[in-house]
Amino acid sequence: MPHAIWKGAISFGLVHVPVALYPAASESGVDFDWLDKRSMDPVGYKRVNKRTGREIDKSHIVKGVKVEGGDYVVLSDDEIKAAYPKTTQTIEIESFAHADEIPFTLLDRPYYLEPLAKGEKVYALLREAMLAAGVIGIARVVMHTKEHLAALIPGGPALMLNTLRWAADIRPWADINLPPEGRKGVNLKEAELKMAQQLIGDMTEPWKPEAYSDRFTEAIHALVARRVERGETEQVEPMEESGSTGPSNVVDLTELLAKSLKGKAAAAAKPAARKSPARKRA
Repeated sequence: MPHAIWKGAISFGLVHVPVALYPAASESGVDFDWLDKRSMDPVGYKRVNKRTGREIDKSHIVKGVKVEGGDYVVLSDDEIKAAYPKTTQTIEIESFAHADEIPFTLLDRPYYLEPLAKGEKVYALLREAMLAAGVIGIARVVMHTKEHLAALIPGGPALMLNTLRWAADIRPWADINLPPEGRKGVNLKEAELKMAQQLIGDMTEPWKPEAYSDRFTEAIHALVARRVERGETEQVEPMEESGSTGPSNVVDLTELLAKSLKGKAAAAAKPAARKSPARKRA
């Protein structure tokens, strides 16, 4: 299992479920490195002025956002830092929904959540309650200074977190030419539709993910293996790599579920007529 990339807690009412976040997917493609064919040295990245072609020092680089008309608004590092979402260690569930309400186009990247700090019981409680209700959680989480919308999904023994794309990031289909909905839009014949349905029925089978693989990656790996077997390899001097992980502090609040329910019940029982004017500040 890879290292945890985030540690925090699922916020569920007044209950916090301490968890660690692990990537649930890995890239299976081929990672091609650039090499100088004359010396077999790794080829790196240089900061180059596109007008002059000259390399420039990092200290001379500023960040700009291109606006209408072709001009740029230059922002300082402090301004950009101030705009970042506050780093929190919480997966805050805002609501619950049925999984079939979330379109595939919004799904982004899956993660596993592992319970921490004796949080197994409340972790299992949330998982089983969601399974019984047939719902998934809709939550917000901040990872790597970026705020994400996410779906909290019970699956087998795990609670999974699948980041979602924001609705504004999905391009509307009105921008492309599509045939109108319905059979009459393109004059579909009943016989044509019946044959298409029959073909679909013949090709329908239980979903088996292991039956599908990346053919290109397999072909490249096979080619590389043959070259290795023949001794056709080149020696490349490895470059130094560095990485860092950040600490996190998690408070285990596993006995607040009853208080959460009691608080919601009390709020719902208050007569609307007795609301204080001070509530307008909320």
